[in-house]
Amino acid sequence: MNEHAFHLIALVISGVVVTICVVLHYEALRFLSHTVGVHVHKRIGVLVVMLGLLVAHVLEIIIFALGYIMMQYGAGLGHISGMDGGNLFDFIYYSSVVYTTVGFGDLLPVGAIRILTAAEGLTGLAMITWSASFTFLAMQRFWPHPLTKSDHNSKD
Repeated sequence: MNEHAFHLIALVISGVVVTICVVLHYEALRFLSHTVGVHVHKRIGVLVVMLGLLVAHVLEIIIFALGYIMMQYGAGLGHISGMDGGNLFDFIYYSSVVYTTVGFGDLLPVGAIRILTAAEGLTGLAMITWSASFTFLAMQRFWPHPLTKSDHNSKD
């Protein structure tokens, strides 16, 4: 198989992994928006949103880690240099570094697996930004606001 075929396979796998993560994130936001406020006291609504979003991000990181495992061991599309043994937790660590765009440092992708790494960095940035926007809206809705002078006047 030539190099172009490896990159095409890596692109397809990356597209599937990204799609799964975006759908998961969308469903998490949809679930949180329907659940918070209905079943949860407003005082803890923001806390529930934050914890729910953290769970979604961790699941997305794990999904990308499984994508790396599949690309490295299943399809032979490259490897992560600096990873000895490459157990699940090593791939989760690598995935979390890429997802949060912290940077590589000790680990470096080699081969077509780089396509998934690039896709994860972009996806992680988008999902974190989407979560921040959602959290802002939840805080506007649930966070206690101090009464302003105009609020006092309207109650009189």
